Amino acid sequence: MRKKTQIIAAVMLFSTTVAVSQMKVREELPEKYKWNLADLYATDAVWKEEKERMQQQMQEIVSYKGKLTQSATFLLEALELNSKLVKDMARLFSYAAMKSDQDTRVTKYAGMKQELQQLFSEYGALTSFIEPELLTLQEEQLSTFLTKEKELATYKFYLMDLLRKRAHRGSEEVEKVMAYSALMSENAANIFNTFFNAEFPYPEIELNGDRVKLNSANFALYRASEDREVRRKVFASYFGKLNEFQRTFGTQLYGNINAALFTTKARNYGSTLERALDSDNIPTTVFHNLVKNVNGNLETFHRYLNLRKRMMGVDTLHYYDLYAPLVEEVDLAYTVEEAVENILQSLQPLGADYVEVSKKAFQERWIDMYPNEGKRSGAYSNGSAYDVHPYILMNYNGQYNDMSTLTHELGHTMHSYLTNKKQHFANANYSIFVAEVASTLNEELLNDYMLQQIKDDNVRLAILGNYLEGAKGTLFRQTQFAEFESMIHDKVANGEALTGEDFDNMYLDLTKRYYGHDKNICIVDDYVKSEWSYIPHFYYNFYVYQYATSFTASTALSEKVLKGTNEDRKKYLDFLAAGSTKYPVDLLVDAGVDMNTSEPFDLTIAKINAVMAEMETILTRIGK
Repeated sequence: MRKKTQIIAAVMLFSTTVAVSQMKVREELPEKYKWNLADLYATDAVWKEEKERMQQQMQEIVSYKGKLTQSATFLLEALELNSKLVKDMARLFSYAAMKSDQDTRVTKYAGMKQELQQLFSEYGALTSFIEPELLTLQEEQLSTFLTKEKELATYKFYLMDLLRKRAHRGSEEVEKVMAYSALMSENAANIFNTFFNAEFPYPEIELNGDRVKLNSANFALYRASEDREVRRKVFASYFGKLNEFQRTFGTQLYGNINAALFTTKARNYGSTLERALDSDNIPTTVFHNLVKNVNGNLETFHRYLNLRKRMMGVDTLHYYDLYAPLVEEVDLAYTVEEAVENILQSLQPLGADYVEVSKKAFQERWIDMYPNEGKRSGAYSNGSAYDVHPYILMNYNGQYNDMSTLTHELGHTMHSYLTNKKQHFANANYSIFVAEVASTLNEELLNDYMLQQIKDDNVRLAILGNYLEGAKGTLFRQTQFAEFESMIHDKVANGEALTGEDFDNMYLDLTKRYYGHDKNICIVDDYVKSEWSYIPHFYYNFYVYQYATSFTASTALSEKVLKGTNEDRKKYLDFLAAGSTKYPVDLLVDAGVDMNTSEPFDLTIAKINAVMAEMETILTRIGK
């Protein structure tokens, strides 16, 4: 049973990718490049009518107060009603959130999103009696109920998991207060999102004779320029502007940590990390072992950085060099239709059904493809509209990395699609811990497919390099983020008040250690201290480590999909359709990967080193 659903590409007809500078106004974008939110609600007026209906219908849940443990029938009725109400509210929230994300400057949709956040809070207060009542159930009584009402089997995992967390739940009054606290707990994240996406005064700089506003999409585009001076200027300007608002960003992040600490103490957990991981029954050792293993293998990361320095032909590698093309004069630009074709071909190992559904995502306007003024930065897949289909937000710039991001988000979308088709809504909310497996495995398949097609040494170097970029960004960079999170949460838990300057100092020191600054492997310029301030994931509380663990799991699983049997593929597809019917670590064991061992990490490090060895061989052969 879910209290709140977590909001986690038509074969295009244009023959060329449309430049970002031409796509600043949303109204100018062809409809085929924009998601069709009418699949959710035909109009805003219909959305409002549904919301008002929900406000009335949700009052019905109170009629079950005091009855949940009286009979199996009452329990089933209450759980079914709750599931339906939350499912409908999640659909309402999806519409409002995506409408807001497509242009964060439109206050109407930001207001609609806030209305739904308030509705969830109100509903949480109404249902605050449910879990305290359920926690009075004894295992014997629950077993009897399950025998009497066979349909309760749908909720068995939820009920057993709730009893496992008995020590972290309170009385009805405590649960009501916790529900109302949700009105405040997301304030820091909401303020950050609005400020950074809608009101932040992005710097304007002159590049090649043109004035360019360095919004998030353009920063991502120009930081990958082949012109080193452009990259240096872009990094210095972007991070420099972030630094001007250091106090504001610092206050926001500090407020978010305090909100997490409040919930942690109210729920009787020893740390914010323990609370974050306990929702999926993941031992904190999984987190700490990841950080330990990555720190123990920084030599592999430094080998990558030295390889990048060699390939770029620079005497000294700087942080602003890390997104530049590894190979000069190699065309790694892809139109949308080229990206779609490559992605669909790369997914063939997952079977015809998987590919056919993926085509629907591209053909039926599930995707909002291009950046526009005010649009939320980055990319995501939202699969929370259970009765409709998932959606994807993109900011496509036509680079290989954008194609990789598109298949990454498609992995999430297919995970949601398959889970929603197979599971009852109550079991369709899969964990983020396993979510990133589906997305990163898609990236692995794309890289493998592209390498099969390409024999040219320079292009091959570029594709192999892209894999290393993924390893850098997903395994090493996200673990660095996770370690930073751990540091700042621990300090606040110990009573320290943190400012933007404190965040700056900790982030810069940690980054210098990861990138070998003192060993002259990669120079981390002082303005990099501001990078933490624009990372939205720090408001999700111990979210990012899962990117890294998923990267290692997907490496192991991709080998089984590519080289294994039909049974191996079936296990993986069953894993994608399993939802939350088991704990995520157990689901991965069923799929063929045991995260309680170091094997997935060891296999990943071995693959990274093998890729670098192949690249070094090519470089020697071509005389570089």
